[in-house]
Parts: sequence; C-alpha cells; structure tokens
Amino acid sequence: MTTIRVNGRDHEVAVEADTPLLWVLRDTLGLTGTKYGCGIAQCGACTVMIDGQATRSCQVPLDSVGKAEIRTIESIEQDGVGRKVVEAWVADQVPQCGYCQSGQVMAATALLTQNPKPSESDIADAMTNLCRCGTYNRIAAAIRRAAQA
Repeated sequence: MTTIRVNGRDHEVAVEADTPLLWVLRDTLGLTGTKYGCGIAQCGACTVMIDGQATRSCQVPLDSVGKAEIRTIESIEQDGVGRKVVEAWVADQVPQCGYCQSGQVMAATALLTQNPKPSESDIADAMTNLCRCGTYNRIAAAIRRAAQA
C-alpha cells in the first residue's frame, strides 16, 4: 500500500510502484478529469499540479510522488486562482471539444499562481499543452482575463 495526497485528502492505493500517476488518479481513485492524450508527456492532457508545479502525470511513476500534494481539475475551483481561471475560461468560451481543457486549466493555474501578472512571453512559455481545436488565442485571452481579475 502506498499513501498519496490528492486534492487535500490522503488515499491509500494498492498498485505497483512504477504505475503512472495518471492511471492511479483515473483508474484507482476515479478522478477522470485528468485525461490520457499521448502517453509520452508531450500533449499535456494529463497535466496536474504536484506541489504547485504543472506536471504531466502520464510519465510520473507513483513511487516518485512521495508526500507531495497532488491537485487535479476536480479541486481546482477550491483554489482562488483556479476559480478565476475557470471563470475566465467560461467567459471567453475557450473550449471547443474540451478534451485538453482540464490540462490547460491546470497549466494556467500553475502559471498564475507562480506569476500573477505574466507577460505574453510568460504565457507562451508556460502554455505548451496541445489543443487539436486550436483554441490557443482564447486560452491566452482567458489567462490575461484571469490575471486581471
């Protein structure tokens, strides 16, 4: 058994130590807001925050998490910055298909938590998640809106 802290709660999980965090979240804990995209940490659909850092969970083995605080999209609105990001996402009608958006919101929340007033360059550097629908302009606009809120 391994204990991990997710969204402010401890969870005991009985999985192999090298199981990717993504699958522990989705299959063991039932937190399906974090999505599987590419499986090689390139697309960002699986982005969660680990100790406040945007992290691609598909390549994080469970045994590397230790006592870190893991935040998923399911708890993002409990965070003041996360709530502003979600409100901006809705106001700017960012999603089209929506598949990548939980990872996008997590990455944006991590950015604004670390840098409340990001420049255009800061946004471009931080937002490396892929969106097949091409909503990048709306994502950047929503981040600017959330930063001003």
